[in-house]
Amino acid sequence: MQPALAWLSRSFRNRDTIPLMTLVLAEFSAPWSRSVRVATVASVAGLSVMVLAGVFAGPQQLAVWRGALVGVPLVVLLATLPFMVRGYVLTERHIEVRRLGWRSLLPLAGLVAVTGEPEGLSGSVRLFGNGGLFGISGWFWNRRIGRFRAYATDPGRVVLLRYRDGSQVVVTPHDVQHFIVRVKTLAKMSSEARAP
Repeated sequence: MQPALAWLSRSFRNRDTIPLMTLVLAEFSAPWSRSVRVATVASVAGLSVMVLAGVFAGPQQLAVWRGALVGVPLVVLLATLPFMVRGYVLTERHIEVRRLGWRSLLPLAGLVAVTGEPEGLSGSVRLFGNGGLFGISGWFWNRRIGRFRAYATDPGRVVLLRYRDGSQVVVTPHDVQHFIVRVKTLAKMSSEARAP
């Protein structure tokens, strides 16, 4: 398997199921930065103009043209909306990334470092994902961090999670220092509980 594909497949492996009763130890909001708000408003406005143009303008005889002007913006909005980051929840075993109607799990097991990186998203290149519409999520690369997965809403509040397997994840909780302290404590407790 090619290195890029191996890295991508590793991101989807070993996903734990969500227990029915999970003890929530802390919750953190994911405030939108000004850049995410501007990108979201501008994108929604532009996509809305396309929909209106498809409905009220354009050649009447070209139904495909009108359908594309209405359908494509709606597909873009409906495809990105579920992936927005609404917040983070710390449990005994995971960091849960709250999405719209679902959640992504980041295990505490295997976590080797948790650091604040105020410039962590600077100069990032998007490999696959969303760079501003309802948040910053997907796979990215930059010189400082290397390849990483992002569940972010504010580039000024970056927390970098480094795992034993080499994977890295960026999150952006509202209280960076409190989040780091809590995650370090829980990760230590999680590893001690698993030790024989």
